[in-house]
Amino acid sequence: MTRIQVALIEDHDLTRAGLRAMFSLHEGLDVVGEAANGPDGLTLLMETQPDVALVDIEMPGLNGIEVTRRFKQWWSENHPEAAPTKVIMLTMQEDEAAVLAAFGAGADSYCMKNVNTTHLLEAVTSTHKGNHWIDPSIARIILKHNNMQAAQETTADLGSRAIAMDEEYTNVIAAAPLTSRELDVLKLIVDGCSNAEIAARCYITVGTVKTHVRNILNKLCAEDRTQAAVRALRGGLVS
Repeated sequence: MTRIQVALIEDHDLTRAGLRAMFSLHEGLDVVGEAANGPDGLTLLMETQPDVALVDIEMPGLNGIEVTRRFKQWWSENHPEAAPTKVIMLTMQEDEAAVLAAFGAGADSYCMKNVNTTHLLEAVTSTHKGNHWIDPSIARIILKHNNMQAAQETTADLGSRAIAMDEEYTNVIAAAPLTSRELDVLKLIVDGCSNAEIAARCYITVGTVKTHVRNILNKLCAEDRTQAAVRALRGGLVS
């Protein structure tokens, strides 16, 4: 099995050490380099060209958004035929400006620092496969931005998109409606709760939660919890 090469660009030594220690315990990951500031991080990415880079936003010298923008530009100019390093923004910032700026700079995924180990590993492996892993806590920002973009399009185009979207989710839910319990679990998924947290709040076992999550993913035709959360918000299943 090919191991995923990961670079850590984070100015807090303890956070960086914790990430390194966590990844060292995962047999599918290798940390190939670290940097404690923006300029060194950019150099690291250019020299090592890892599969995935975890980049903090607030760093001395050059912030993570600018590091991402410059690296993606450098890559497109020097390796136009190859797939670039995937970038996961790992940060405590969940304000709209930071989120949109990160994706505008070329970030592939966005993950909050308070994410649990399981979800962080999921974010790395999913992003490496070419997916966009979006922390459920900021999914609403992406949805709002997409809706605003749609509102700026022509009325005819907007109408056709809205009809298509309505039909998509009407058909999905009509074919396999969610139970009241599944809706409860879905709302907690959107809120970013782990299986253990959902189990505690709903007074059910973790095994039962996993069954509900599996059913929700199947009914929403979603590949993972993040996609289910986005579809739930976009389809109006939760508010």
